[in-house]
Amino acid sequence: MPKTTPTFYENAEKTMDAAVVAQSLRATKREVYWLDSPLRPDAHAPLRAQITCDLLVVGGGYTGLWTALQAKERDPELDVVLLEAGWIASEASGRNGGFCEASLVHGESNGEAHLPKENARLTELGLENLAGLIETIARHGIDCDLIQEGTLAVATEPHQDAWLREEGGVENKEYFDAGALDTVIRSDAFISGLWSRDDTVLVHPAKLAWGLLAACEKLGVRIFEQSKATSLDESNGRIEVATAQGKVVARKVALATNVFPSLLKRHALMTVPVYDYVLVSEPLNDEQRAAIGWETPHGLTDLNNRFHYSRPIIDKDGGWRILYGGYDAVYHFGGKVSPDHYNRESTYTKLAAHFFATFPDLQGLAFSHAWGGAIDTCSRFFSFFDLAYNGKVAYCAGFTGLGVGASRFGGRVMLDLLSGKITEITELEMVRKKPLPFPPEPAAWIGVQLMTGALAQADRREGERGLLLKTMDAIGMGFDS
Repeated sequence: MPKTTPTFYENAEKTMDAAVVAQSLRATKREVYWLDSPLRPDAHAPLRAQITCDLLVVGGGYTGLWTALQAKERDPELDVVLLEAGWIASEASGRNGGFCEASLVHGESNGEAHLPKENARLTELGLENLAGLIETIARHGIDCDLIQEGTLAVATEPHQDAWLREEGGVENKEYFDAGALDTVIRSDAFISGLWSRDDTVLVHPAKLAWGLLAACEKLGVRIFEQSKATSLDESNGRIEVATAQGKVVARKVALATNVFPSLLKRHALMTVPVYDYVLVSEPLNDEQRAAIGWETPHGLTDLNNRFHYSRPIIDKDGGWRILYGGYDAVYHFGGKVSPDHYNRESTYTKLAAHFFATFPDLQGLAFSHAWGGAIDTCSRFFSFFDLAYNGKVAYCAGFTGLGVGASRFGGRVMLDLLSGKITEITELEMVRKKPLPFPPEPAAWIGVQLMTGALAQADRREGERGLLLKTMDAIGMGFDS
């Protein structure tokens, strides 16, 4: 049995100079970098009347926007309405790191664990979906700072190097040992790396959402913000969805509320909100850029269960900033989505310590922005689907942090389901099979704490999964990305 050894990042928390960390966060805005922009579109008026439509989309994040856009592209004459409870991109779609991955199942290993019979096909569909997303961005002229350089996965613990070597040599995946890795990026924290070039792109997440919004409106989608859907009922063969000041009567409805409570009560235990946090640095100077050698603007992630993700941001003035997030994934008792949880000072401190341990030459750099947000997590860690009201209402949620790209596929699935036709997509086990629900409180909170502790322990023991993780794997609630 491997011995228990603190990880690189656990040691970093103990040894990093607290004054360096405190100074880096002293003037940091507790605000979303992506949304702190003059490009943010003007708000749309709320719904203040009773209207009718062919398709109502509830939710103005990526899932809702992709659903509405694809519906109009399939049938330009379709009358489509979209309701957003807040503002477009104000929640998860504007708060993420901008990693747009091809995977529909949160990584090949997780897909193999849950859907081994169709995992290979889902990989193909994921790549097709990513290609379609890129094509749509180009066709609609969406300026979302698209970067197509892939992602570099790095080993920060000795046992992780074997995982990278195993994947090296595959087409469009290049392995770098410690010496070669210095030609790509320089950090004493990194033992080796694997550059995967064709399964991830980077985007400015808010600009992508705003671009999708503009494309939807150009095709005739009617958008209402500050219009939270409060009830859903069927009357005379139509679906009625009420808001505080209005009502929509629709032939079909696509529910894209993700982490927020579903209008279908049977989904109450299907997702829980897990909070993730991010820092964005001030622009690096030429000396700092040269010290880390991060010349190509690719994404960066490590292989720990409690992983970090990082990426460059080229700001409006041409400055090179670094986004750095992840590691802590926090669930609060009761599972409520609340802005009270959108900042967590202890996590910001932890992330800053990890950042400077990874890039010691950047000590003295300050962070301009820090924020958090809620991820809609389901027990299999990728999206699930449902139909209700005799096929008139479709539902999609549970992306668990990989919704930037997979939400487009989710919209496609909902539209296929609502069409009533049998397609390859509607027959996928991924679509027909549901994840296990989470238990009610207090069991949900206890379970998440135990799982979090077990994942951390596995990191300390060369990735070896203990009894709890093996048990969760066996019952279909395990996670391996």
